[in-house]
Amino acid sequence: MKLLHVDSSILGAGSVSRELSALIVRRVTAGVAAEVAYRDLATEDLPHLTLASLPSAHPRAALAGALDAAGQSRRDASDRLLDEFLAADIVVVGAPMYNFGIPSQLKAWIDRLAVPGRTFRYGADGPEGLMRGKRVIVALARGGFYGPDTAMVSAEHAQSYLRAVFGFLGIVPEFVLVEGLAAGEQTKTHAMDAARDAIGQLAA
Repeated sequence: MKLLHVDSSILGAGSVSRELSALIVRRVTAGVAAEVAYRDLATEDLPHLTLASLPSAHPRAALAGALDAAGQSRRDASDRLLDEFLAADIVVVGAPMYNFGIPSQLKAWIDRLAVPGRTFRYGADGPEGLMRGKRVIVALARGGFYGPDTAMVSAEHAQSYLRAVFGFLGIVPEFVLVEGLAAGEQTKTHAMDAARDAIGQLAA
């Protein structure tokens, strides 16, 4: 089994999403032979998407024209990210919610995965995801409360975006959600306990 572990929090050792994503990896690899690749998007300084940094397989990559050494290096890095994602049987993502959405580093990584002909295609009936069978588990951490029964539900653009973009690729992502982290220590403790219990119930 090949597993890709991706973190995106800027908080380092103090990150809840990092803690939970590590627990998820430990859970789903317990007792099995696993090859684990790790990406820390907060330290890799992945640039925002440009024509030059589109993966080679993207139909619009050629619009960048001839690349200099720096441009080719960026494209090669994007190719590696895409190949890594394609090769993984399971992808575990640590995703904090920043300013109502996902970190820009995580968005830049996802932008390199949505490649026509590789991870999705357009047909007579519209777009079709090509990644069916790939398992994606997201550890999502939120400081406030953004559930369907809250006043802030309309501001939630992290879980909804991740569900939509992975769904577009043919994947139904699983979420381990912890929220209310900024609502006091007691609330945080209860939320973390519930998240750890949820991880313990994940299918291995």
